[in-house]
Amino acid sequence: MTEEMRVRPNTTPRWELSALAAELDTSASAEAIVTGISLNTRHLEPGDLYAALPGATSHGASFASVARELGASAVLTDPEGAAIVEDLPTVVVADPRQALARLSSTFYDNPSSAFTTLGVTGTQGKTTTTYLAEAALGDHVSAVVGTIGTRIGQKPAASTLTTPEAPQLQALFAVMREEAVELCAMEVSSHALVQGRVDGFQFDVAVFLNLGRDHLDFHHDLEDYFLAKAALFTPEHARRAVINVDDAHGRRLRELTPLPVTTFSTDGNPADWRAVNIRPNRLGTDLEVLGPAGVAFDLAVPLPGVFNVSNALAVIAGLATVGYDPVSLAAGIAASTGVPGRMERIEADQAFTAIVDYAHKPDAVEAVLTALRPVTAGRLIVVIGAGGDRDHGKRPLMGQAAARHADVVIVTDDNPRSEPAAAIRAAVLEGAAAGPGVAVEVPGRREAIARAVAMAHLGDTLVVAGKGHERGQEVNGVVEPFDDREVLVELIGGTA
Repeated sequence: MTEEMRVRPNTTPRWELSALAAELDTSASAEAIVTGISLNTRHLEPGDLYAALPGATSHGASFASVARELGASAVLTDPEGAAIVEDLPTVVVADPRQALARLSSTFYDNPSSAFTTLGVTGTQGKTTTTYLAEAALGDHVSAVVGTIGTRIGQKPAASTLTTPEAPQLQALFAVMREEAVELCAMEVSSHALVQGRVDGFQFDVAVFLNLGRDHLDFHHDLEDYFLAKAALFTPEHARRAVINVDDAHGRRLRELTPLPVTTFSTDGNPADWRAVNIRPNRLGTDLEVLGPAGVAFDLAVPLPGVFNVSNALAVIAGLATVGYDPVSLAAGIAASTGVPGRMERIEADQAFTAIVDYAHKPDAVEAVLTALRPVTAGRLIVVIGAGGDRDHGKRPLMGQAAARHADVVIVTDDNPRSEPAAAIRAAVLEGAAAGPGVAVEVPGRREAIARAVAMAHLGDTLVVAGKGHERGQEVNGVVEPFDDREVLVELIGGTA
């Protein structure tokens, strides 16, 4: 089993509660010693300041008694929460969530100032870009924070959200400082920006990849989603911007941001960094990179798709702006072993190509299939579904994208969550019915993958889309073990 990295620093800070309260321009109801900060009682350790925030269905202060039993030394909350808390010193502010990020950074003595921070945002490609940034640094000590989790110096560290909540994030930054990390490449979600999880510090570089339909169950509309992303590109959050000008929202962002801007393009648009002479192959893409001041060098991206060329170019443009040698970065990217669940090739001695990808939104489905079509001699077969309790409007659009580019579309279950799986499949099938690909419905994800494996032959490409790196399937509140990669290997082996 891989050794896990600690999630709090070895050197424990020790603050008087009154001093922390003074940082927020207020006072504490009583004195206490604080040795950590926690937003969730499940992560709380003795001596922690428990951040009791108002929630959608209940107030965090209703768990203050649990926090006290677990050893919390004090509570940070709002006036409503203060009326609930008993027998613990309190610090009361009008907006405790807004205060939490700045307080967490101060508590750990601004740890992110000890290394370079690369904040990556976009609808798709964030995970791949951060992993390529890690690969680009080669043997240098680096860290990655994102959807797949946190890694510090190649060791996993427990984290749950794509962008962790501020107390956990700043504690991880403090661990990175102790581990002499040189670069932290981090996914920055729109949720994190809206909820203030990355307040309290500046990224050295903020990278914008693209924007398409996603998270419309959280944002009012696409404009609201864009403005949430755009908040990263302000002096409050970043020192410089790196922007993909092939994306219309990127071009708009270039005009909106007050930050110094470096641009990149894979599509022939004028930009500081450009990818030219792009040559796809079955395993990835070869190309030439043209940069400022006549810089030119070859780059091999070991992942299929022009969108992965864009991700790699984002890394080179971003890290070159803070002084890294772009040719060395290119060598590191070329040596990358790939990203879990992102265009991940499954090899089990089969005659056809098998790919697992996390594509779970229309633009991502289209990008993956468009990348694989030119390097597929036979049929392109895709297994696809859609998640429950999320944006309903994207389901038929995912079906449309799949049927537009694949020869065979097998519609099945993703993570139905609390919704009837059949209703979700029907919505995806509605879009897929427009063709020209043949669409079939197969309830049960394992059964659908088995159907796809049975029909795949020499020259075909089989894509299992939607869940990528995930190791479970959520149905009616229960997460059952399910890994597309493991299931594919098992089913291919059973047909060999």
